[in-house]
Amino acid sequence: MKTHLIKGLGLAAAACALSTVGAAQELKEITIQATRIINTKTVGRDVSTGSPIIDVSLSYGIKVSDLDLASHYGPIQLEKRVRDTALLACQDLGRKYPDSTPSDSECAKAAGDKAMVRANELVAAAKTSAAK
Repeated sequence: MKTHLIKGLGLAAAACALSTVGAAQELKEITIQATRIINTKTVGRDVSTGSPIIDVSLSYGIKVSDLDLASHYGPIQLEKRVRDTALLACQDLGRKYPDSTPSDSECAKAAGDKAMVRANELVAAAKTSAAK
């Protein structure tokens, strides 16, 4: 089977620089990367499937520098931004590649879950810094 990978197709924005709470500000970033698989027909056909699989992705940066991640409200807002941005990226991919898989909601869940790992690290660092 022929497999073609296209990474970073249609990068919409570079990741935004983030800062943590505290005297020493370290630059951090969160990037949402939505990924879809597309089956397309080609002139030459693969013996097993007849079409190559193309992996496309779209990345968006999220602004968090205006959030107090050590507060109660900051992490809630951050998660909302991550989930909303993940859905937006997946919907954009879905419009560009309507026959792609997975669905918008499955794509958004996977992209959001992956980005929340980084978001949770930033929240933990901000809370640790604020407790000192």
